[in-house]
Amino acid sequence: MAWFILHLLTLLWSMAGTTSYTRNLCSVPSAQQSLVNGIQELMESSVSNSAFPNPSVLIAMNLAGAQDLEAQKLLVYKLLASDSSDLTIGQLALTVMALTSSCRDTREKAEILQSQLEKWAPSGLNAPASSFYGPSLAIMALCQKNAEPILPIAVRFAKSLLVNIAPFSVDTGAMATLALTCMFNKIPVGSEEGYKTLFRQVLKDLVENISMRIQDNGIIGDIYSTGLAMQALSVTPEQPNKVWNCKKTMEAVLSEIKMGNFHNPMSIAQILPSLKGKTYLDVPHVSCNSDPEAQPTLPSHLSPVPTAASNITVRYTINNQLRGVELLFNVTIDVSVKSGSVLLVVLEEAQRKNHMFRFETTMTSWGLFVSSINNIAENVNHKTYWQFLSGQTPLIEGVADYIPFNHEHITANFTQY
Repeated sequence: MAWFILHLLTLLWSMAGTTSYTRNLCSVPSAQQSLVNGIQELMESSVSNSAFPNPSVLIAMNLAGAQDLEAQKLLVYKLLASDSSDLTIGQLALTVMALTSSCRDTREKAEILQSQLEKWAPSGLNAPASSFYGPSLAIMALCQKNAEPILPIAVRFAKSLLVNIAPFSVDTGAMATLALTCMFNKIPVGSEEGYKTLFRQVLKDLVENISMRIQDNGIIGDIYSTGLAMQALSVTPEQPNKVWNCKKTMEAVLSEIKMGNFHNPMSIAQILPSLKGKTYLDVPHVSCNSDPEAQPTLPSHLSPVPTAASNITVRYTINNQLRGVELLFNVTIDVSVKSGSVLLVVLEEAQRKNHMFRFETTMTSWGLFVSSINNIAENVNHKTYWQFLSGQTPLIEGVADYIPFNHEHITANFTQY
């Protein structure tokens, strides 16, 4: 009998990855469900043929249940066609999860992602929190496929988090919590007990740090980091000492939605899963009912593909005048891109024309973030970052979302906050 019980427990443990991880998520009152439907419709309406395909939007659509099936198919189609070599580790991980939630074959992209993850290493004991965001996504995406091959990488990642002394980020902490919770739940039977102990220790530190950012009104960090934090706190096996009032957080989020503070597609994609009682760990369990081979028929509201003749000119300036930073400069270039192109395309064209305009990006919770221009990188300790402006007005959308207009002057200004 003892052998049978042990065998049963082992079987149940090994099956843990086949069921939904979500627990402890509070629900949206039925009277306010229209608010959730409204922001989902707004997010889905951002999908167009000319826009950069955002995998976070597709993940949110699939977890919530897509309203616009043609927009859903268009995103799938464009992500399947994306070149993995052009993507950061975070972008590729999100693409793998987005296609997984769409019941598509991701083996080739997952292999490339694992190869990228194997090369990852933290930059030091004071590595910026953002440098852990992409690897967190990669570990989570690969864990959902097969946790065992990446266990050594996840262990190295967890140990790096344990000793890192850089300022804490709620977004990165939440994503790392989701990734390591997936690994914790899928540790192969018979593996060293030390793996579970390590993951528990790191998860405890992460959730304690997240809980310290819970405000009196229920917001966690800020309103836009709250969605990921809700996901993390709802699934982690290590609960914080400070009790989290999920209902209060939900009320605060719904109040912010009512005031119109969720209008950016990325901000909606971050909060929507929690509003629907889902987390990123539910990605492998999405049911797909549509024809997986169907090609998208563009809805009438989607923009047509720009023609070769439909070009615009954008003036692009990079500026660094901060004292104490080597290589001061203020350089401007005019670039021609197709009408409807996102700002990222402008940066790529400027870099192609002049190596002075080289740049690097980092995947964050808000999508692609320009972390370095002309070898001058953001620095958390120095409180510096690259701010993008249209004329004198700061952009509220990222480089992969903002669409410049003809003769617009875009400036990337190295700024101290």
